[in-house]
Amino acid sequence: MTESFADLEYQGRKRKTKRDVFLELMDEIIPWEEWVAIVKPYYFDNKTGRPARGIETMLRMYLLQSWFNLSDEGTEEAIYDSYAFRKFMGIDFVSEQAPDATTLCKFRKLLNDNGIAEMFFDAVTGFLTEHGRMMQGGTIVDATIIAAPSSTKNREGARDAEMHQTKKGNEWHFGMKAHAGVDCGTGYVHTIVATAASTHDIACAHNLIRPDDDVVYGDSGYLGIEKRDEITKDEHLRSIDYRINRRPSSITKVYGEGFGRDFERHLEYKKSSVRSKVEHPFKIIKNTFGYTKCVYRGLAKNLARLHVLFASANLLMYARAKTKEKEMHLAVQMLA
Repeated sequence: MTESFADLEYQGRKRKTKRDVFLELMDEIIPWEEWVAIVKPYYFDNKTGRPARGIETMLRMYLLQSWFNLSDEGTEEAIYDSYAFRKFMGIDFVSEQAPDATTLCKFRKLLNDNGIAEMFFDAVTGFLTEHGRMMQGGTIVDATIIAAPSSTKNREGARDAEMHQTKKGNEWHFGMKAHAGVDCGTGYVHTIVATAASTHDIACAHNLIRPDDDVVYGDSGYLGIEKRDEITKDEHLRSIDYRINRRPSSITKVYGEGFGRDFERHLEYKKSSVRSKVEHPFKIIKNTFGYTKCVYRGLAKNLARLHVLFASANLLMYARAKTKEKEMHLAVQMLA
């Protein structure tokens, strides 16, 4: 991309925005060549019709849509409106324009129809495992509710048939539930399952456990997991040490006041200190990427979005960890 007067002017700013820093970090950490190679066998062959846009260009546009929770039209407009978006796309408006909303929609459909989003996620977890960042032997299981539009003011005059409602506390929620298996050593997500919100957390726990796991952590929603049929009938699953947090009220009922209660509370604190790692990727998905409500109808499309977001969250956590390691290394060198 040739440098324009706008680029020179933008380089003279006093500081970078959070968006600039985030996009530069993601541009550096995303394995573009590997992801482009994953998409290439399924992409248009360009033998007939109008030449297709480059895979990397479309992939960058799709990731911008996912990270900033934008519609197809909103993504196209944001690229024209935001210098940071245009820079991330690598587009020079003198020689080319941004892909339109319809092109992005077709590209997303191609990814969803061929399960490419899950391939991205598997590639990231494979990279983390290969480089010793994904420790083996322990998993944290948890789930979070993602709301879906409950209104029936649509073409079909009905809610999404694959979404259901559930009660949490004193509030009712309509939508889906994202179940995550997280490495208890590092906090990276290794497994994602999507169900209707009415599915209990414990019903999907066995799908989140890896073949080499020896211990599993979970909140009180997973109490009694070791008694379920899918656990007792599997030789590996029934041999696992399930360290599930107890409900605080049950400790006082059993032990009353005194040393027994304090000791049990200390054990629960130790469990929670490990289990809390699962909240970090959930925070990135909901707060950083803004994915608090389902943007598509059906579980399959939303699961594809989750695979891309959790793959990005893993890479973001990896990049931040590498930055901290460099800072600590520099600090040690200065003190030496």
